[in-house]
Order: sequence, then C-alpha cells, then structure tokens
Amino acid sequence: EHSLLLDDQLCFALYAASRAVTARYRPLLDELDLTYPQYLVMLVLWDRGAASVRDLGTALQLESSTLSPLIKRLEAAGLVIRRRRPDDERSVVVSLTDAGRALQDRARRVPPAMADAMGLTPEQHRTAKALLRRLTANVTGADTGTG
Repeated sequence: EHSLLLDDQLCFALYAASRAVTARYRPLLDELDLTYPQYLVMLVLWDRGAASVRDLGTALQLESSTLSPLIKRLEAAGLVIRRRRPDDERSVVVSLTDAGRALQDRARRVPPAMADAMGLTPEQHRTAKALLRRLTANVTGADTGTG
C-alpha cells in the first residue's frame, strides 16, 4: 500500500535534494556570474566548443523556449556568440568566446567543491547518478540505458 505520509514520498526526497544542491551551487556560481541553468549550458560548450541550439536542448533536456533566453543572457555577458549555419538558416550554432573559454578555468573549482558538499563516496555518487538517470528515463518513457 502506498502511504500519503510526506516522509514516505520519494518525490519529496528528490525535491528537497534538488533544492539543497541548487542552493549549495549558488554562491559558487555567483562568483562566476552564472545561474545554474547557464552553468549547465557552459558545461556543454566547454566540452564541445560549439553546439547547435537543438543539440544543447537535447543535452540539457530543455525546450528551446527555455534555452533561448539563457543563451541570449550568456551572449549579452560576452561568453558566447550565436550564428546561423550558412548551410541551414534554421539552425543556430552557439560558440564560446575567448571570455567564455577563460571562464572554464575559474569554474574548475565548482565540481570538487560540490563533491565535498555532497559527501558521497565515489561508489555512492555513481549509484545515485545511475538511479536518477533510470528514474528519469522511466518517468519520461525514454530508454537512455544505464550509466
């Protein structure tokens, strides 16, 4: 039988964990002048150098209506530039500027600081990530595999 007690709800544990982690990110990201969603965009671009808006949306599981204002703010801050692909006018490619690339060095302290704050062993970290990815795939009906 399924309980209606708050303490028994997995969804509340997820909600509370998400809020706590996002709040812990805030001071670290304030130093970079980034919001958490902007930081996620930058993580993808630091990895790939450039990406289409469509590919960013896929990577971050965000609609373009949510993503576009984020990218515009990053562009206004001088961290990225948007260009239409010459071979496909409908496709917009987002690239890092020199300032966007330089910010990566300052951002390198964020992951270890967050890992310390989370206080999980490497094995717990891998397990939590795998479980959350599985949960997301199950709830969205997508099969993303494991890992």
